[in-house]
Amino acid sequence: MNARETYDADNFLVAYDKVMAKWPAARETATVPTPFGTTHVNVCGPAGRPPLVLLPGGGGATSASWYAQAAALSRTHRVFAVDLIGAPGRSVPDRDRRARTVADLSAWLDALLDGLGLTETDLGGHSYGAWIALHHAVRAPNRVRRLALLDPTQCFTGLSPAYLTHALPSLLRPTPRRVRAFLEWETRGCTLDPDWLALQEAAAGFPALRPVTGPRPAPDALRGLNLPVLLLLAENSRTHNSSKAAARAAALLPHVVTTVLEGVSHHALPHAIPPGTDRHLSDFLERPAG
Repeated sequence: MNARETYDADNFLVAYDKVMAKWPAARETATVPTPFGTTHVNVCGPAGRPPLVLLPGGGGATSASWYAQAAALSRTHRVFAVDLIGAPGRSVPDRDRRARTVADLSAWLDALLDGLGLTETDLGGHSYGAWIALHHAVRAPNRVRRLALLDPTQCFTGLSPAYLTHALPSLLRPTPRRVRAFLEWETRGCTLDPDWLALQEAAAGFPALRPVTGPRPAPDALRGLNLPVLLLLAENSRTHNSSKAAARAAALLPHVVTTVLEGVSHHALPHAIPPGTDRHLSDFLERPAG
């Protein structure tokens, strides 16, 4: 019996809603049609505030993972947290038209922004979501005011061989036990939010589409990216070498500010940003975009 045959949709939605209960009580939801399917968005913050679109990492991350930042960010922004199309969550991909390339992902995000009525926005992403956000900023810089990248993968350096070795079993044949073991390894045994961890386990076997993968953004394109970028790197990340990622970003991006988040790993983000460093994101987004 494969993972999809053991996947329990009701259990996943119960786990998803339990994490979403940690969001501000005034949270709203939106369902936005795009050429690649309908996209589910969790929204909070006053309607007149500047928009902030947040993209989660891959796997079972979902938009729910931003629960620890939602209240603070929604004091200054109208927050739109997105369930990636084709990934675990409440978004529903189109049966006939799937996102297969980086250009498709950018077209999906363009259509999503149009559907939300956003001409331009601050844009943030974690891990795979940061990879999508950076590619979109390169392709459509007129739509992005500021860019916040939380431990982005495949943007400035490659994945470590050890990470790939440990990740493959939970990617190729995901089970709750394998997902938990992998996350405990990557986060170095730190205490994880039990509701968040239950959601990752419940996502094992989710009938997701094959994620779009591709190259890092071209160096010349990054050198020409004329907008403020905040790069938050996890000190204990096992996905890549954080020092190399910081050095590469500094060499390519003309307006990047980099901070290393001490004592935290890749998969503990974004909800476990260490106390005292969580203001980096809010301070960055509150500055004038120019």
